[in-house]
Amino acid sequence: MFKYYFILLVLCFNCGLFAQKQLTIEEIYGGTFRAQGMPELQSLKKSNQYTVLNYDENSNSSQIDLYDFANLKKVATLFNSASYSRLPMIESYSFDNSEKLILLAGNKQPIYRHSFKADYFVYDIAKKELSKVTESSIQEVTFSPDGKKIAFVQDNNLFIYDLSTKVTTPITVDGKKNEIINGITDWVYEEEFAFVRAFDWSTDSKNIAYIRFDEREVPEFAMSIFETGLYPTIEKIKYPKAGERNATVSLHLYNVSSKVTKKVDLDGYNDFYISRIKWTNDASKVSVVVLNRHQNNLDILFVDANTGKTSLILNEKNKSYIDFVDKDNLYFLSDNQFLWSSELDGHNHIYWYDKTGKLIRQVTKGNWEVTDFYGLDEKSKTIYYESVENGISNRDVYRVGLNGKNKVRLSSKTGTNKATFSPNYEYFINSFSNASQPRTFTLNDSKSGKELQMIESNEDLLATLKSYDLPVKEFLTIKTAQNIELNAWIIKPNNFDAAKKYPVLMYQYSGPGSQEVKNDWNSANDYWFKMLAQQGYIVACVDGRGTGFKGEEFKKVTYKQLGKYELEDQMEAAKVLASYSYVDQSRIGIFGWSFGGFMSSNCILKGGDIFKMAIAVAPVTNWQFYDSVYTERYMQTPQENPSGYSDNSPINFADQLEGKFLLIHGSADDNVHVQNSMLMMEALIQANKQFDSQIYPDKNHGIYGGKTRLQLYHKMTNFIKEHL
Repeated sequence: MFKYYFILLVLCFNCGLFAQKQLTIEEIYGGTFRAQGMPELQSLKKSNQYTVLNYDENSNSSQIDLYDFANLKKVATLFNSASYSRLPMIESYSFDNSEKLILLAGNKQPIYRHSFKADYFVYDIAKKELSKVTESSIQEVTFSPDGKKIAFVQDNNLFIYDLSTKVTTPITVDGKKNEIINGITDWVYEEEFAFVRAFDWSTDSKNIAYIRFDEREVPEFAMSIFETGLYPTIEKIKYPKAGERNATVSLHLYNVSSKVTKKVDLDGYNDFYISRIKWTNDASKVSVVVLNRHQNNLDILFVDANTGKTSLILNEKNKSYIDFVDKDNLYFLSDNQFLWSSELDGHNHIYWYDKTGKLIRQVTKGNWEVTDFYGLDEKSKTIYYESVENGISNRDVYRVGLNGKNKVRLSSKTGTNKATFSPNYEYFINSFSNASQPRTFTLNDSKSGKELQMIESNEDLLATLKSYDLPVKEFLTIKTAQNIELNAWIIKPNNFDAAKKYPVLMYQYSGPGSQEVKNDWNSANDYWFKMLAQQGYIVACVDGRGTGFKGEEFKKVTYKQLGKYELEDQMEAAKVLASYSYVDQSRIGIFGWSFGGFMSSNCILKGGDIFKMAIAVAPVTNWQFYDSVYTERYMQTPQENPSGYSDNSPINFADQLEGKFLLIHGSADDNVHVQNSMLMMEALIQANKQFDSQIYPDKNHGIYGGKTRLQLYHKMTNFIKEHL
C-alpha cells in the first residue's frame, strides 16, 4: 500500500500537481504583488525627524505619523482623520515653515498628468484645530513663508487667504477657461515642462511672482465624451500642435500689502517660454528661466521686486536643444550663490556660480550623469546627489565637497538607490531595489553610508512570490552591425532549453532621454512580461540611440529626425536576437506605448521582414499632430523641417504593412489624441491592409479605470498568442 501511494505521488508530481503557480493578469493588475512603501515621506526642517502618511484599515482613517531619524521610533501622531467626522481621506500634506501648521488635501480630482483639484484643510498641531480653506475644490495651495497666509488658484484666478482673518483676496480676476490662466500652467507646460504651480512667494512673504497665460489664440482640440447620456458632450482644450500658436506668457509681481500688480518687462523676448520661476534667498529678487521656442538658448534672469528691472545672470546655448524637462535644477545658497546642473561638458553635471552668474567651478565631472540633486549642507560644504557612476542601469547616492573633492559613494548595494536626508544631513533613509529585490527602506549614516537599521524589507512580498518561481531578468549589451553598443535585458522561460526555438516579444519606449533598461524592481508590465515567459515566450528590451544617461552625443543624435536612428537600432537589435540559436527568427514581435507605440508602428511598417507582429498603444502616428513644446524641442517646426516629420511618421507608410498589427487608443486621450490612430486606421484602410484595433471610450493616455486594464492586457495577450 505504501509503495502504491509513493508511486502515485511521484506521478502526480511529474504531471504538474506541485508545479509552480502561474501569474495571472487579474493578480498583476489587481494589486496582489504591490510592495510596501513609506507613502508621502517628508523630512522636517526644524527637527531631526520625518513624517509618513499611514493608512489604518481598521478605522478607515489616514494619519500623519512623526518619527525620529536617529532611532526610527514613532514620536507622535500629528494628525488622525478618524478624529474628525465627514473628513475625506487625506491623500497628501505639507507643512508651513514653522512646522506648526499642516495643509491637508483630500478628495483629489485629477485634471491632466500632474494637475488636480482637491479639498484643502489647515490643521494647527498645537491647538488641534482644523479649518477648511474654501468650500469648493482648489489648486496648488501653498503657505506663505511666514505661515500667515495661503495662496491658491481657483477657476484660473490666483487668490490669497489670510489664516487669521479668514478673508480671501483675489490677486487676479480675468481668469477664464480656454482664455486666460493665472498662477498655474496651461496644458502643454504641465505636460512638457512638468510643473503646474506657476507662482511663488518671496522669502519675506511680501510679494508673489506669477505667470499669466493668454491662450485665446491657441487652437482648440475637441474630444467627444460619451459616458452614458443620450448625447455625448464635447470637451475642448487649448492644445498647441507643432508649428502652431502657443499661449502668450507674461510675468507679474503682486505686492501683498499694497495689492498692486506690476508686469515685468520681457519685451526683448519673442515667442518664448518661462520654464521656471523661483524666488531667491534675497527677498527682493526672483529668478526666471526663459527659453526660446527652439529651446536651444536659455537665460536665467533676476528680477528686482521693487523696480521690476531684470538682470541677465546666466546664458546657456546648445547646438540642438537644452534638456530642461523634469529638472528643478536651480538651487540657491544662503548668500544667493547658486548651483545649476547642465550638459555643458556633454554629460549632466553640477556647476557652482556666484550670485552674479560667474562660474566658480564645475563640481562633478566624468563620463557619467548626475540624475538627482538631494541638497547642500552649507555648514560642511557638502553636496549630496544621485548618479549613474556605477553603471547607467543603476542609481547610487554620493556626497562630494562643494570644491569637487572627497567624493564618497554612500549606497553600497547595486541597483536603484534613492535617498531622503535628515535636515542636519546626519542620516538618510535609503530606498533600494533591483531586478530581484523589491524595494527596501533602511536608515543610513550620511558620512559613511553605513546601514544602521532596516525599516521595511518587503519580505512578505518575497515570500508570496516564491511560489511563482518567477523568471529572471538578465542584463546584457547588444552590439549592432554598426558597432554600436546598446543596453538590454532579456527574460527567458524558467524551463529554458537552448536546443529549442523560442518566439521573442520586444518591448521598448525609445523616447528622447528615456530609459527602460533599469536595474530596479518589477513594474506591472514586468510581471506581465514574466507571465508571457512562463507561457513560453522570450521577452527582451533594448534602449537604442536617443535614450538617456549615456551622454549628450548618444541622446541627441536623433535631433530633427525622431524615429530614424531609434528604428534602426530596434531593427538591428532584433537581428542580433534572431542570430541566437534558441530564437525563432520568424517569430519576433514588438510592443510599445506612446512614443513606444510610434516606434512599434514604424517597426511593423518598415521592418516587415523582421517583425511578425506589433502592438501599438496610444501612438503618435504623425508628429504634426503632437504638441509644440515636445515636438519642436527635438524636431523644430514642420515648416522648418518637413522631411524630418514626413520621413519618420508611420502614417506615411501604411502601404508597407505585411505583418499583424494591433492598434489601441483611448478616445479621451488629451495627450496623444485619438486622431493619431483614427487617421492611421484610415491610411491602412485606403491601403487595403488588414489590421486589428481597439478604442477605449472616454479613457485617457493611461487607459485605465474599472476593469479596463484587465480587458486591455487580456486582449494584448491573446493577440500575442494568436500571432506570435
